[in-house]
Amino acid sequence: MMNKQLLTSVLCFALSACATTHSDKIAPITSTQLLKTTTTWDGKAITYPTGEKAQVTALMIEIPVNGETGWHRHPVPSFAMIVEGTLDVALKDGSVNHLKAGDPLVEVVDTAHNGRNTGSVPVKIMVFYTGTVNSVLTIKEKP
Repeated sequence: MMNKQLLTSVLCFALSACATTHSDKIAPITSTQLLKTTTTWDGKAITYPTGEKAQVTALMIEIPVNGETGWHRHPVPSFAMIVEGTLDVALKDGSVNHLKAGDPLVEVVDTAHNGRNTGSVPVKIMVFYTGTVNSVLTIKEKP
């Protein structure tokens, strides 16, 4: 069985050979930074859970036209991208985050909020939760 260093070297060599061979036919890979932050959208510091085995969970969430998530909170950090549609995320203090397709989102942690589809198509949100094994991702709030 190959060790990781040897495997990494072989893969790098193979990828650079492919890139060199096909560089005249394929456009270069690009990277655009969409977000770089140390805080959630309401200005609080992002902190990760400690003490247990880390676990990342990815979900595609779809909210129908005129639909709402209902008041809820997330006890773990989560990061999202609005894939389609428009969404208003409201806090109980009246703050609202207006989001549209292509917008990144660093979700609030342990703060009650409600997401509402404000557009004419379903909202699709790709969400990544950074918790620990068996951690609860969402807690519904009483209205």
